[in-house]
Amino acid sequence: MKFEALFQPLQVGPYTLAHRVAMAPLTRMRAERESFSPRPLNAEYYGQRATQGGLLIAEASPVLSHGRGNPATPGIYSETQIAGWRKVVDAVHAKGGIIFLQLWHVGRVSHSSFHGGELPVSASAIPIKAEGMKAMTADGKISNYETPRALDTDEVKGIVEAFRQGAKNALAAGFDGVEIHGANGYLLEQFLQSRSNQRTDQYGGSIENRARLLLEVTEAAIDVWGAGRVGVRLSPHGIANDSGEPDPMPLYTHVVNALDKLGLAYLHFIEPRSSGSGRAEVNWQNVPSAMLLFRPLYSGVLMTAGGFTGETANAAIAEGHADIIAFGRIFISNPDLPLRLQQDYPLTPYNRATFYGGEEKGYTDYPAYDELTPV
Repeated sequence: MKFEALFQPLQVGPYTLAHRVAMAPLTRMRAERESFSPRPLNAEYYGQRATQGGLLIAEASPVLSHGRGNPATPGIYSETQIAGWRKVVDAVHAKGGIIFLQLWHVGRVSHSSFHGGELPVSASAIPIKAEGMKAMTADGKISNYETPRALDTDEVKGIVEAFRQGAKNALAAGFDGVEIHGANGYLLEQFLQSRSNQRTDQYGGSIENRARLLLEVTEAAIDVWGAGRVGVRLSPHGIANDSGEPDPMPLYTHVVNALDKLGLAYLHFIEPRSSGSGRAEVNWQNVPSAMLLFRPLYSGVLMTAGGFTGETANAAIAEGHADIIAFGRIFISNPDLPLRLQQDYPLTPYNRATFYGGEEKGYTDYPAYDELTPV
């Protein structure tokens, strides 16, 4: 066996994982375009990547209609969407897999065309200003980002309830748990970080106040699922979508310490070397390591993602820096990735041009290794 540390069992909440190779949540923009519901093609895609005792984290799914910022991303706020996701879950469970759903609200990373002309919302009325960054419109065109509307205090409480309902809907769809998306410059991180949050109510100002929404959302999901079936994703040194805290350590030390007390299924980091919008190759050098910085602060199961190879993933597990490694791009092009790593089979390269939108090409047409090898 290759990479033995990656293929040791692990207890995650009530689930026993057969291996430590997880599939990261990956926006692919292939849901039904009118209802934003998963369709049979999506069920096929996830089913291809399921393994006995393997963990998949399904793509980020808005908990509200105004929580979206891309075309054809599946939601988790309607009965039709719940029914579509149920077919995905069934396909994964048929192969003995475990699947969590990532709950999402994009906040200001959106455009008024998705919301009937109304502005996107955020912690404060601060637009995305990063050079060269453009918004995607509802019809797939490119536009400038708009200045978002700041949510009032009562509306923020409504966001917590929307995540609670999204967690209930995920339970109704048959998922095994949920992951709260607190990373990559989306709404919960917009509240966390001082660059995007200049509020003066109980959700702004101090670190404790800025962290309040993330923790309330997490606790709402725990109310539905129990702590052992809820994960949280963070990107402490990330810069995606014009995010980035000037001094991340005080903020994220507070957040990680608070999450550590909740008994989560796992805490999931995005390594800063891979922080970006996902639309271009990113491999920053000489940046800090999230797993190294925060492993001493977190006593539960720690997952990390971002640019790992089999060698570096195995080393991270073997050296105790992480418990699970989530793979993204190479899981897209290698539906049988755990087997390929275990047996040291060659990996199929991915085609970035087919990551977002489309049909089977670059989605369900990547072959498994035995399809490549003559019998």
